Amino acid sequence: MSEGSHRIALINGPNLNLLGLREPEIYGSQTLEIIEKDLADLAVSKGVALSCFQSNHEGAIIDHVHGLRTEADAILINPGGLTHTSVSLRDALVGIALPFWEVHVSNVHAREEFRHRSMFA
Repeated sequence: MSEGSHRIALINGPNLNLLGLREPEIYGSQTLEIIEKDLADLAVSKGVALSCFQSNHEGAIIDHVHGLRTEADAILINPGGLTHTSVSLRDALVGIALPFWEVHVSNVHAREEFRHRSMFA
């Protein structure tokens, strides 16, 4: 990676490994692998290094976040269902003091009421 380039970490939480299979009427037909490849191609075209990580385990995601403290400049995270429940993941993100942005595949505000609250917003 050349000096001055940016390092962005993409983190996907529980069940996002099922994209393309799980409820395509809500989440679409693209797999996580296709989404990651498209984002990696875009990152390369912008001179950005992108790393991708997905886990169905909250502790593994938290451990990964801790490791990004010196390995990334910013984080894009789709916490999946942890969006609405995980104080621990929120604390990990705040604790490493990197900028992060919460992203989702679906419009959480157009879905069930319990999805309207985010621990990260």
